[in-house]
Amino acid sequence: MIIRSARRDDAPAVIPLLMEAIGSIAYLLTGASDEREAAAALADFYRQPGNRISSEHVLVAEQEGELAGMLVAYSGDDAHELDEPFRERLRKRWPELAGAIVREAQDGEYYLDALAVAESFRGQGIAKRLMAAAEERAAELGFDRTALIVEAYNDKAYRLYEASGYEEAGVLRIGDSDYRRMAKRLN
Repeated sequence: MIIRSARRDDAPAVIPLLMEAIGSIAYLLTGASDEREAAAALADFYRQPGNRISSEHVLVAEQEGELAGMLVAYSGDDAHELDEPFRERLRKRWPELAGAIVREAQDGEYYLDALAVAESFRGQGIAKRLMAAAEERAAELGFDRTALIVEAYNDKAYRLYEASGYEEAGVLRIGDSDYRRMAKRLN
C-alpha cells in the first residue's frame, strides 16, 4: 500500500468517500438539497485550491491500483480562510445558510477533517496508516497536536481514535448533530 498526496484526478474515487465521511455536513457546506448536487459541488471544491477539501489537503491510500482510503487534513490556523469559499457559495445562492458553517478546527492544531476507507478495504489498518501519515505531516509542519471530531453516536470510530491516542476534548454542535471533539498530543 502507498500513502500519497491526492491529485485532482482522484476526485471520482475521493468524493464518494468524502461524502460518506462527512455525511450531513456536505449539505451544510454546499447548500445542496440532494446527494448528487452535494457530490458535484464537493468535486468542484476538491479540484480548486484554497478550501478545506482541496486536493492539496488530502492524503490517499492506494492498494492494488485502487484508491482504498482518504484523509482530509489542514492547519487549524487556516480554518476560517479555508471555509470562505463555502461561505461565498452560500452567500450567492442561499444567504440564510452562510452563517451555518461551524469552525471545527482550532488555532495551533493540525485538523483531521475527514477520514474514510472504501468498504472492500476495511479492516486492514488503512485508517490507522492514513492517520499516522497525517500526524507525521503535522509534526513536520511544526504542530504539537492534532484534532478531529466524530459523530456522538459513532462508537466504532470513537474507539479507533481512542486506540490511536486521541482523548475527548469537548462537544461541538453542527447543524442538528453533536460531535465529540478529540485531540492528540504529538511527541
